Amino acid sequence: MSILITSASWLFLVLGGVFCIVGAIGLVRMPDFYTRMHAASVIETLGAGLILLGLMLQAGLTLVTVKLLMVGLLILFVSPTATHALARAAMVRGLKPLLAPEEKIPSKP
Repeated sequence: MSILITSASWLFLVLGGVFCIVGAIGLVRMPDFYTRMHAASVIETLGAGLILLGLMLQAGLTLVTVKLLMVGLLILFVSPTATHALARAAMVRGLKPLLAPEEKIPSKP
């Protein structure tokens, strides 16, 4: 059973690392603010979530697992809120998406 848990935790750690690398490449390669913000949210939700899950499996049923779960819940609630606030602030300031058609972008309120 220990080998199964260790294998699963390493699988989650490696997959989380792969998502973080792909998201970091997306941050560099994407053309505008909104698509870069999307790549950053993929890093934070999938990458960090999988890494935290792998670390929870490594820690077992301890206080460390509870702390990692609290960090995961914090990321789960704060990340979408911060992403929405950034996108809204950019839209209010007049930053238009590079790939969107002009008629679908709302004007400043």
